Amino acid sequence: MHCIRHVTEDLIWIGGNDRQHPLFESTHPVPRGMSFNSYLLLDEKTVLFDTVDRAVQTQFFENLEYALGGRKLDYVFVHHMEPDHAATLGDVMLRHPEATIVCNGKILNMIRQFHCTDPKEVHLVNEGDSITTGRHTFTFVNAPMVHWPEVMVSYDSTDKILFSADAFGTFGALNGVLFADEVNFDRDWLDEARRYYTNIVGKYGPQVQALLKKAAGLDIQMICPLHGPVWRKDLGYIVDKYAKWAAYEPEVQGVLIAFASVYGGTETAANILACRLAEMGIPVEMYDVSVTHYSYVLSDAFKYSHIVFASTTYNNGIFVSMENLLHDIAHHALRNRKVALIQNGSWAPASGKLMTEIISGMKGMEILEAPVTLKSTLAPGQDAELEALAKVLAASVKGEEVVEEAPAPQDKPKGFVCKICGFVYESDTLPDDFICPICRRPASDFEPLA
Repeated sequence: MHCIRHVTEDLIWIGGNDRQHPLFESTHPVPRGMSFNSYLLLDEKTVLFDTVDRAVQTQFFENLEYALGGRKLDYVFVHHMEPDHAATLGDVMLRHPEATIVCNGKILNMIRQFHCTDPKEVHLVNEGDSITTGRHTFTFVNAPMVHWPEVMVSYDSTDKILFSADAFGTFGALNGVLFADEVNFDRDWLDEARRYYTNIVGKYGPQVQALLKKAAGLDIQMICPLHGPVWRKDLGYIVDKYAKWAAYEPEVQGVLIAFASVYGGTETAANILACRLAEMGIPVEMYDVSVTHYSYVLSDAFKYSHIVFASTTYNNGIFVSMENLLHDIAHHALRNRKVALIQNGSWAPASGKLMTEIISGMKGMEILEAPVTLKSTLAPGQDAELEALAKVLAASVKGEEVVEEAPAPQDKPKGFVCKICGFVYESDTLPDDFICPICRRPASDFEPLA
């Protein structure tokens, strides 16, 4: 049974929604499902705008045949060859051999790669070329690396519609709605739109900016993406979000704290830092990166102006979930953030140095302070270091100068520290026959606390 919705009088949404597969592209969790959009124009000539993923192919073909109503299919506009939009293109070519495939040269090569065949009829288009289907005229615009090299978009100058391929898409099934103005997008969809952009397209900010510049020269009244709702109102809202994301500009002046903790010491430090920041009125978000999928943390790394990475040392390196996150953030080309670090290590803290190396390789990243270093857990009085870090972060968020306070006079701790393992023996004197309870070294391997 068909399930369609009209976009305009002669343009019909004929896509489908997948709520059964837990992952998109075999990696990104989609707990709210995923929409795969395809559109059919019923003009003097009929036009199919892209196909769909195999997950929704049954619904798609029922929708296509119903919407055609016995008419032949004249054109298939192929904007993007990724299989979530083109896996069923080969089936369409078999079912409708009369259809002319409209694409650019790179798309044609990928049709051959994915479907091991040449279309019977092909109309190759380049930047600025047009096709008239009767009442409608379409102009084609190349959008390389948004987010594959072959991508193009098309613009209907009659109804002023941009068919935007993956641009302006979002995670999430449509659940009966079709238009962004049918939902509270800012409340219910924005986080998933950002997570989609940052994880799928985020690496290609300059290319997205190039497409936005081209789009600015068009009178666009509606955007039809290949995922998520159609935009027919308040287009400036989503275009502004894309402009910020593409320029790697934060949406929120606040602090994201991402931590990796094994036995709780690092997490406690992160919690204390978050409390101090919240007391100063700074927006804070926190993630345990060993529990939360990296796609969510990456999304908020784009959202927030400041980031704190807190990680234990593991096998003389960064704890694995934090290391994976940092490499993923670097891979997605995030830039222009202010960063602070917390490292932990019971005998040889090394995560701070290694995190610094990864972050320093990213453009425009500023590390505000030397890492706060824990030895297993916070030592007595070390909470003052976290409070000082909170003040530095808060001042940076607010664009203020840090006011240094004279430290209160404190008695120096008395005792002796093992030079081998770091165990501290608290006393004015150390017995000559003392044996370290941790590493079993003699008193000669101890030295007074500095």
